[in-house]
Amino acid sequence: MFWPMFAVAMGFAGLAVLAVFAVRVFLEARLLGRQVTESARRIDRAAQDLERAAASAARAVDTL
Repeated sequence: MFWPMFAVAMGFAGLAVLAVFAVRVFLEARLLGRQVTESARRIDRAAQDLERAAASAARAVDTL
C-alpha cells in the first residue's frame, strides 16, 4: 500500500513543479512582450525623427 500512495504523491508533486514552471514561463513571456512593444515604440519614434531630419536636410540642400 505504501508504493501506490508514494507514486500518487510523486505524481502530484511533479504536477506542482510543472505548474510552477508554467507560471514562470507565462510571466517571462508577458515581460518579453512588454519589452518588444516598448522597443517597437522606440524604433518608430527614431524612424520618425530620422524622417524629419532627412526632410529638413533635403530642404536645406534645395535652398542652396
